[in-house]
Amino acid sequence: MNHIFYTLWIVLTLASTTTFAQDYTEWNLPEGAKARLGKGQITGNLSYSPDGTKLAVASSIGVWIYDAQTGEELDLLSGHTSQVTSIAFSPDGKTIASGSVDNTIRLWNADTSDLIRTLKGHKSWVSSVAFSPDGKTIASGSGDVTVRLWNFHNGTHIRTLTAHAGDVYTVAFSPDGSTIASGNSDNTIRLWNANTGNYLPTLAGHEFAVFTVVFSPDGNMIASGSRDNTIRLWNANTYKFIRTLERHTGIVRHVAFSPDGKTFASVSKDNTLRLWDANTGDHLRTFDGQTEGVRGVAFSPDGKTIASRSGDGTLRFWNADMGDLLRTFEGHTDAVYSVAFSPDSNILASCGQDTAVHLWKPDTATLLRTFEGHTEGVSSVEFSPDGNTIASGSEDKTIRLWNFNIGDLIHTLTGHTHYVTSVAFSPDGSTIASGSKDFSVRVWDANNGTHLRVLTGHTEGVISVAFSPDGKTIASGSEDTTIRLWNTDTGNRLRTLNGHTRTVKSIAFRADGKIIASGSRDNTIHLWNADTGNIIHTLEEHTNQVNCVAFSPDGITLVSGSMDKTIRLWNTDTGKIIHTLKGHTGWVRNVAFSPDGKTLASGSYDGTVLLWTIPSDENK
Repeated sequence: MNHIFYTLWIVLTLASTTTFAQDYTEWNLPEGAKARLGKGQITGNLSYSPDGTKLAVASSIGVWIYDAQTGEELDLLSGHTSQVTSIAFSPDGKTIASGSVDNTIRLWNADTSDLIRTLKGHKSWVSSVAFSPDGKTIASGSGDVTVRLWNFHNGTHIRTLTAHAGDVYTVAFSPDGSTIASGNSDNTIRLWNANTGNYLPTLAGHEFAVFTVVFSPDGNMIASGSRDNTIRLWNANTYKFIRTLERHTGIVRHVAFSPDGKTFASVSKDNTLRLWDANTGDHLRTFDGQTEGVRGVAFSPDGKTIASRSGDGTLRFWNADMGDLLRTFEGHTDAVYSVAFSPDSNILASCGQDTAVHLWKPDTATLLRTFEGHTEGVSSVEFSPDGNTIASGSEDKTIRLWNFNIGDLIHTLTGHTHYVTSVAFSPDGSTIASGSKDFSVRVWDANNGTHLRVLTGHTEGVISVAFSPDGKTIASGSEDTTIRLWNTDTGNRLRTLNGHTRTVKSIAFRADGKIIASGSRDNTIHLWNADTGNIIHTLEEHTNQVNCVAFSPDGITLVSGSMDKTIRLWNTDTGKIIHTLKGHTGWVRNVAFSPDGKTLASGSYDGTVLLWTIPSDENK
């Protein structure tokens, strides 16, 4: 996320109470949630409506519909249980098809946003969807190594096309609807008779997987982009190879022809959008400015504008003739790794893959400030007990301390030789503990940033650290499957807790200091007696690894988040499950109760933070 966007967003938020940006935070929320922070990751392609007025964007939480001119959010089509990978408008513009990692294709009414039907049959993720030119047939490609054809009007499966030797990444119809092309991980493009399903010649020549294939508007040419960093052009009538275009220095993710067929655009992991002459193969222009790889491109129906999307969460619009940047839509967010409330519950901090720390106002779901400086993903964020300082630990091996009130960087703590996975303030705010993949826990003076000591003994990476409520003990969870308890003042090891069979992902002390909770990659949560080290309860309802655990302020409830995409609330005395919250479309990476106990925040790999109202029977 760049500085311009956040500055603009803050200005709009403070200056107007009618800004449309506020509205979408409450669209299509899961049951029990009261707001969504962030729009999620952009996870698939872009598609203009045939009349050019709307732009549909595939995301981790559904299909976002934008006004193509103003950037205003018009709708969010939600219902897929995992990220959306591909979208397409029907030729008449009345229907949107979306394919997802949840193995399904959904058809939506483009005017009302109602779900028309769900197409099921693929055995793995749906990578690509395409309408036939007459709108009667839908083609879908999948990680199950097949292409499937579906009757648009009734949703019935027509046939399955099999011959690929690897995942199918892309499908496209020829302009006359007679041929289907598919690109896949076996480095080839396969052609099929759309009416009979008969197999036509294979186009071979790419050295690695083919991620994109598209026909020219006149149907005479096929363009393909590959992991081998090249674009290849083929004669669609004779199936002969024409030429290879080699300007890109990274994976070619997507290719799109202009409506008149004279040019085509390509986007790549090398952060560039390039324009080419379709007849000669000459490189015409490079569009620079996006970061983290450009992953999608589309021409407007009138051919005057090119839209591109990037891994940095931006949608950019370019003048197709001059190459000028016309406008930028922002607000999409990357995977969220950690969330933390301020001591007064008024601010929520989040961090993640986008290398920044974001501060939000939970009651209005508005972004207040962003701290930028880390050079890699930020794995952990914590407020000091007085709320004046924020600590962030990063994959760049550093811990940064920020002044909350003015946003200045106070100190950068260096010493770890691998990812910093977790940071925690002592209850009195004088000390910071950090865990790292370098197998160590380090202790720092929170006031001046000096390094105090190193706690060694784990035989693999340290993934989580926590202070006991009295500040006398530091607990650390590790990839070596153990939890170690250390004397904060001396650094001496007090005890090792054994019981998990895989990585300990998260640890937390109950407010009275008597119980320690730990979540593990073995899918379980253990509740331990903090004095004896004995296991009190083992909680086993999650069906995948438990990434995070946190106690409610009163200690009655434990919350856990998992790779199974659920959040579970447990009674800490009985170990019984109380409630399950569902709504994230990606792994739940971190959870936090507000200090006043009224709100639960969850951060997810889907790029969003959900704010939940604590169910009444838990809010005691």
